[in-house]
Amino acid sequence: MGHFEKKLGGETVFAGYVFTVDRDRVLLENGAATERDVVRHSGAACIVPLDEDGGVYLVRQFRYAVGEELWELPAGRLEEGEGALETAKRELEEECGLAAAEYVDLQSVYPSAGYSGEVIHIWAAKGLRPVPMHLDEEEFLTPAKLPLEEAVDMVLRGEIRDGKTVAGLLKAKLMRDAGLL
Repeated sequence: MGHFEKKLGGETVFAGYVFTVDRDRVLLENGAATERDVVRHSGAACIVPLDEDGGVYLVRQFRYAVGEELWELPAGRLEEGEGALETAKRELEEECGLAAAEYVDLQSVYPSAGYSGEVIHIWAAKGLRPVPMHLDEEEFLTPAKLPLEEAVDMVLRGEIRDGKTVAGLLKAKLMRDAGLL
């Protein structure tokens, strides 16, 4: 049997617009009990838009929590009743003004499993075509196309540090190099 922790009880200590925070009482595998604070999030979807010329579309966006502008793949929070692929398609259109003929599942990642239950679903998009771009009212970003190789080099130099973007770019590069994408 693998390692485990069993929830004994808990309460929500914060409820916000994007996430809640629960304080859970858990039983450890050694029989001791302790508390865990867990951020509960509805999840998100991320898209790696790849064109036939070897380019990838990223966005530049200021992130208040870290106090700087970051390079990121288009992504967004899952809306109630919306599937992850639908979210990825919506974000590709909203943030980059693109739609795709084909979507390839690059699997999911847990961006911060030590304290959050958030899961980010990642897809690659191929066969891109322009559509009207329409940002949310409180969203300010700039899309840009870079060669995939350059974006991966930026990851390796520490210039791209957003977790979902690092994971998505590296997965896409490895799959493309293996002929799977």
